[in-house]
Amino acid sequence: DVQLVESGGGSVEAGGSLTLSCEISGYTMIRYCMGWFRQAPGKGREGVAALDVDGNINYAELAKGRFTISKDKAKNTLYLEMNSLQPEDTGMYYCAADWIFCGLGRGYNNWGQGTQVTVS
Repeated sequence: DVQLVESGGGSVEAGGSLTLSCEISGYTMIRYCMGWFRQAPGKGREGVAALDVDGNINYAELAKGRFTISKDKAKNTLYLEMNSLQPEDTGMYYCAADWIFCGLGRGYNNWGQGTQVTVS
């Protein structure tokens, strides 16, 4: 089974930075599209950044210029570096993977449990 485990969330002040990690097991990253999503209290889950099998990156407008998605194939880990964080970035952040579905939509079949980010 594919397993995704996020870490790196926490509480920061506005203007601060965090780097989230998503460790993947059960498959090789090379063949999968992957993405980061977030869900604020009382709101739906929204795409943040996505990385396809060819290395093409897609950022949501909310992430452009502030967030960077990357992966380390040797460690089988996906990252999301977040800078200039604002209170509106508060929410649960999830990583997702799928070998067919790519992009910022919610059609991924595999999801982690999430890591909480709080910006005050």
